[in-house]
Amino acid sequence: MLSGKQKSYLRGLAQTRRALFQIGKDGISENLIMTLEDSITAHELVKLNTLKTCPIEAREAAISLAAATHSEIVGIIGRTFILYRRSKKNLCNL
Repeated sequence: MLSGKQKSYLRGLAQTRRALFQIGKDGISENLIMTLEDSITAHELVKLNTLKTCPIEAREAAISLAAATHSEIVGIIGRTFILYRRSKKNLCNL
């Protein structure tokens, strides 16, 4: 579980990054979960966007993807959300 200061630090890091994934009209699929899993393993911190055509809200998508990838939700702003999972290499030094 991340503390408030850790989440704030991670939100600051994610602010300058672009969203790596966009969730559209197909919603959450197995393919999205597998590629997100690989991306979180490689980057630790991943920013995602939900498009207007997405059948579910950003909060619902964040919760289900965090559960599927065993990651934590750092923040949700509008249709953008950030997921974090600490890697064994400890890249962000938290």
